[in-house]
Amino acid sequence: MTSVKRASVSSILSSDEIARPSVEEALDAVRTLIRWAGDNPDREGLLETPDRVVRAYGEWFSGYEEDPAQVLSKTFEETNGYDEMVVLRNMRFTSFCEHHMAPIIGKAHVGYLPARRVVGISKLARLVDVYARRLQIQEKMTAQIADTISEILEPKGVGVVVEAAHQCMTTRGVDKPGSTLTTSRMTGAFRTDPSTRREFLAALASPSPSQSFSA
Repeated sequence: MTSVKRASVSSILSSDEIARPSVEEALDAVRTLIRWAGDNPDREGLLETPDRVVRAYGEWFSGYEEDPAQVLSKTFEETNGYDEMVVLRNMRFTSFCEHHMAPIIGKAHVGYLPARRVVGISKLARLVDVYARRLQIQEKMTAQIADTISEILEPKGVGVVVEAAHQCMTTRGVDKPGSTLTTSRMTGAFRTDPSTRREFLAALASPSPSQSFSA
């Protein structure tokens, strides 16, 4: 019997209480798609493909298994009064568009102005992955990241910029390779204070440390 890591039921139920099908049903669905594409799922080269696809989906869509609020639940208040901008940029992610289930490959940049608390920077990267590893549209993902940080950390403001290439339009349809989509969400001071917004955008445009050190 094929072994595939499963999520807990509570983490994948929607408001309509739609639960995941069984592993075997998922495997059969992949076999059906192989036949629909015009090939034979029973030939040697494709025998293990359904299992590989289902396991890959377990990784690509693992964001449904995590609570975004829980990711940011551990914060730190001992900051010696630090109240300047915190920016983490160039966080690479892979997501899948909810319209064609084609890859969205890009990077996210996140900044916030602490009010009382800060969070470990790895948690910001994990938060990006929680939302990226779901069926998405980029605009919604950008808003979800920013709104979660605002709600949990209660900072003075949040800025999120996401840049990504959508394979649903670079490999099919309008077929425009090399095109990228940029989305942003600004809250609090990032939205109301032009100087804060400029500082954040300037931080994204500055050379990375590796570029500076090699210069």
